[in-house]
Amino acid sequence: MEERDLIVLGSGPGGYVAAIRASQLGRKVSIIEKESLGGVCLNWGCIPSKALLRSAQLFHDMKRASDFGFSGVEPKIEFPKIIDRSRDVAGKLSGGVSYLMKKNKVEVISGTGSIRKGKSVSVKDSSGKESSYSFKDIIIATGARARAIPGVEVDGDVIHTYRTALEYKRQPEKLLVIGAGAIGMEFAYFFHTLGTKVTVVEMFDQILPVEDEEIAKTLEKHYQKNGMEIITGAAVSNIVKKGKKVTASIKSKDKEIEWDGDCLLMAVGVSPNTENIGLEEVGITTNKGFIKVDEFLRTNIPNHFAIGDVTGAPMLAHKASHEGLVAAEAACGKLNHPMKHDNIPGCTYCQPQVASVGMTEKTLKEKGIKYKVGKIPFSAIGKAIAIGEPEGFIKVLIDEKVGEVLGVHILHAEATELIAEAVAIRTHEGIAGSVLDTIHPHPTLSESVAEAMALALGRPINF
Repeated sequence: MEERDLIVLGSGPGGYVAAIRASQLGRKVSIIEKESLGGVCLNWGCIPSKALLRSAQLFHDMKRASDFGFSGVEPKIEFPKIIDRSRDVAGKLSGGVSYLMKKNKVEVISGTGSIRKGKSVSVKDSSGKESSYSFKDIIIATGARARAIPGVEVDGDVIHTYRTALEYKRQPEKLLVIGAGAIGMEFAYFFHTLGTKVTVVEMFDQILPVEDEEIAKTLEKHYQKNGMEIITGAAVSNIVKKGKKVTASIKSKDKEIEWDGDCLLMAVGVSPNTENIGLEEVGITTNKGFIKVDEFLRTNIPNHFAIGDVTGAPMLAHKASHEGLVAAEAACGKLNHPMKHDNIPGCTYCQPQVASVGMTEKTLKEKGIKYKVGKIPFSAIGKAIAIGEPEGFIKVLIDEKVGEVLGVHILHAEATELIAEAVAIRTHEGIAGSVLDTIHPHPTLSESVAEAMALALGRPINF
């Protein structure tokens, strides 16, 4: 049996980051991957979907070129090329991960791994050949997969999950999106912008259920104003495929409708990839399929760590990557810093974008925490007006006594870029006053952060 210091099971944004960090710390590392380096995020999630969204945004901007002094710009959609570009982008970045593995001397083992007792892993390659490797430590990073509605078959033609939709080269005329979380709203935006008639159904009372209620309601009104049908507090049943068509029943509190179209996308969450990887054999504790870990990503079995989607919500690539760093350092005997799950930014890349970190107003009220609000519309920010993106607002929530930054919520075309400052502030337990002491360059969108903090403190200058 071949010996390794550390084995990483899965090469997604958590796994490959963990492997690199452990190698930097002097460990002999092998990473086991059954499909493609980079995992779902790079190949079938974050990266290719953002490439699609960029195409939609560019199409939108081209249609309003006259607002910026250009005429004669009449874009024509070539849908297969949009999909091809997305796949090319994913392919290039997958090659980049392969380079990083070689650069950092991480061995890549192709195959399906299963953990065995006695700190070993059995790996079966595509030909069926099995090999065994012993380890001192292991990091489980097997990720998650799209969840389907029971009894509804995903055919990659009429009925889709995000994975099949990413390589489907026919633009649908009518699309039903079931689930209005980040994935559902991003695909809804993409197809709606390109001209597909989109209906979104969400079982909760607001789209983007984990986000600030005011942010979600404002975004919902924006899309409804632009022709997207959104039905919240509703359930979908009786999904029936008939050739190249699909029908479904939609029932909400006040109405029931029969929908028909040529495409249905299920965006109803994900399921952890924890089956058949040996968890039961070694006795690793799970809860509803997700692996239970502590603040250093340690499972209940010594020297066995788990990171990313297999450990539960939030299902975010950057959460997995940071957990990879924490776990790798812990496995190498360096308990430098625990994972702080209350400071993970959430990002939704539809347009306008939604980004947030920390607590919402609803959570603060439920906890009985006294707070102040600073809310600035981007129509008050010079740079936003100059670039033609005045829609949206930023809301900051600060502690009433000392001004600690408790939460930041942004709705804007560049929200996902702006949120990093708020995350850094909270990482250092910053207060609103220190943000005002920080000089923000002008004109920039980042001024909105300082302006919102100033308003929360009762010291507004430009609003």
